[in-house]
Amino acid sequence: MSKTITPYHDEQATKKEQVADMFNNISKTYDFLNHFMSLGIDIIWRKKAISELKKDKPKLILDVATGTGDFAFEALKALHPEKIIGVDISRGMLDIAEQKIQKRNLGHKFEVKLGDSERLPFEADEFDAVTVAYGVRNFENLEKGLADIQRVLKPGGKAVVLEFSKPRVFPVKQLYNFYFNYITPGIGKLFSKDARAYSYLPESVAAFPDGKSFVSLMDKVGFKNTKHRPLLFGICSIYTGIK
Repeated sequence: MSKTITPYHDEQATKKEQVADMFNNISKTYDFLNHFMSLGIDIIWRKKAISELKKDKPKLILDVATGTGDFAFEALKALHPEKIIGVDISRGMLDIAEQKIQKRNLGHKFEVKLGDSERLPFEADEFDAVTVAYGVRNFENLEKGLADIQRVLKPGGKAVVLEFSKPRVFPVKQLYNFYFNYITPGIGKLFSKDARAYSYLPESVAAFPDGKSFVSLMDKVGFKNTKHRPLLFGICSIYTGIK
């Protein structure tokens, strides 16, 4: 496993604490910057990830690292579950999600909780599906987080993970690295009060065990029928597994 990449290089605080602080700091500009920097492609990728659950028709979904709730709102529209519960370590991000929930009158369908991905506040065998969009690379202990996701799934339930990966084809790899390492931090500095957050992004993606390495971790914690689907030359990937 690669060395642990943290947002602030603060040896006194754990990665978990630093990630929570980072997302609290950028919560107000997060949605805007997400769509702006990806040219809106992140919305298409979310829809592709959600489509992995269409045949399963899950009634109760857990969205881990739910952030401001964009993935969960999209899942509500596409899958029509009875309920989605979103969990996140950042209170600032959840405040934005709650504002959106109230504005859309979806409190009966979508609720959010402050929680740790490695110690999910739920019983075993509780959810039909668990989703994570752009969150697993921020886990302090990736294997532990995946094991807990597997724990809260019902037998036969499906996990869907959407995460950045590293393209390996010329010239996509070179263009991607240039954009992520130079353009993204520059845009982040311009619009966000936490410039470091947007330098952490490419560092965390570079250190993340993507592709077959991530699938192997899913296998290790007990997932079956694991699959890996690269999107747009491998810039992003969808991973699925069954309990």
